Amino acid sequence: MRIASTVGVRKRRFVRPLDEVSRTEAFQDRNDRAYADVCALGERAARAALHEAGIDPGDIGTLITFHATGLAIPGLDVHLVNALDLPPTVQRVPMTQLACAGGAHALGMAAAFARPGRHVLVVGAEALSTVYQHTDTGIHSMIYKMLFGDGGAAAVVSTEPLRQPGLFIQDTWTYLHRDAGRATVDYYKLRADQSGYHFDSTPAAVSAVSQVVPMLPWGPDKEGWEPEFAVVHPGSHKILDLVADGGACPEKALRHSHACLEEDGNVGGPAVLHVLARTHDDPPAEGSEGLLFGVGPGFTAAAARTRWTAGT
Repeated sequence: MRIASTVGVRKRRFVRPLDEVSRTEAFQDRNDRAYADVCALGERAARAALHEAGIDPGDIGTLITFHATGLAIPGLDVHLVNALDLPPTVQRVPMTQLACAGGAHALGMAAAFARPGRHVLVVGAEALSTVYQHTDTGIHSMIYKMLFGDGGAAAVVSTEPLRQPGLFIQDTWTYLHRDAGRATVDYYKLRADQSGYHFDSTPAAVSAVSQVVPMLPWGPDKEGWEPEFAVVHPGSHKILDLVADGGACPEKALRHSHACLEEDGNVGGPAVLHVLARTHDDPPAEGSEGLLFGVGPGFTAAAARTRWTAGT
């Protein structure tokens, strides 16, 4: 209970009852269920995104998918092409190793792929309840048990004005962090054994945020740019504090990220799109400058300089 109060997640959602989530079982059984849940979450989110944007599936030129849970070949991308009746010629970009950085990375990539008349559909989903393991009793595992939730999200990215207001992506950035020349792959990673998935991390996974934020190509000390709003992956309240302390954005710009963490938990890559959804519900002023940012295993980061537009 002490860990739960420290993490600061008031509620989150699992796709299955807790007694199923927490039971010990063979890897294949757990993985198959996770992949089925990822497909269901991703498909539902994708249908909603197409409907809200007023886009016909036949007008999707590129499909970008991301998920770290639910190992399967073929994967979520093929499932969505069939389920949504996307064109058989759609350009597919399936990504399964970005984890928490997935949402920010995929949106930035979508901006590069979008063409007139060829919209990009971005879809991410995670069944992070899969990593809830009774055999994991370390302090970081206990934190993850209180932090992670399940969720899916999707967005349409286009060069043309859409029906909804939203982000206009002006510039993008990705970064692979090395600490004093040393690889940082052990800071935060997913592994698998006979009982399923496990997330491992060290305290350096949090402190690395303070080293990555100054590497952003935009900021108050760089051409005087300061975002008025932010769509930042809610990895934890501590990570969000470090983003603000590092000067990436004002603390008040992170209110949707903090609210998302408290209400949904950390749902991995889709969490950035959850924050974006809250931004749609309570938007900044037309023309406001904003930061899109996420970090993940590797230790990697992805960001975009954005502007809020009212749409059509």
